[in-house]
Amino acid sequence: MKIYTYILTLLAIGMSYALHADEKNQALLEDALSAAPPTLRANVTVLDWEMNELQKGTNGYTCFPTPAQLQGKAPMCLDAPWLEWADAWTNKKPFAAKAIGISYMLAGDEGASNIDPYAAGKTESNQWIVEGAHLMIIVPDAALLDSLPTDPGVGGPYVMWKGTPYAHIMVPIGDRK
Repeated sequence: MKIYTYILTLLAIGMSYALHADEKNQALLEDALSAAPPTLRANVTVLDWEMNELQKGTNGYTCFPTPAQLQGKAPMCLDAPWLEWADAWTNKKPFAAKAIGISYMLAGDEGASNIDPYAAGKTESNQWIVEGAHLMIIVPDAALLDSLPTDPGVGGPYVMWKGTPYAHIMVPIGDRK
């Protein structure tokens, strides 16, 4: 009789772990999808930050949940050019866009320096900005960015990280946080 109790206990523990993992994955999936427009959500690939696939997609967009080290929300959805950009930025490698790229952060972000791609936090001189819902655009010719302001306070699109390989257009579409 003891062996059956032991086996049942092990099964219960295993089922509890699986249920917790499913709940965690569902929360990560929902967080990641909150970055994408509703019209894209059903067909995006969703990966967690360990590159586990939470949803298989077909439309060329890959969404990620908020990074675990952040306290708030900052999920993002990236197309292929943005995935290349993200790899270069993360690994501090040179980057030159080969095509126009669009990234969505419709749940907003927790903030970043508008001038320093690697700033870890707000300082008096790094023009820290916390955006609400926005999309981001990279272009293959950095000269195309010259017609836009770099000041996030102007109320429309602006260039973030101008003069770096990671320069991109920020397009706010919601209220700032």
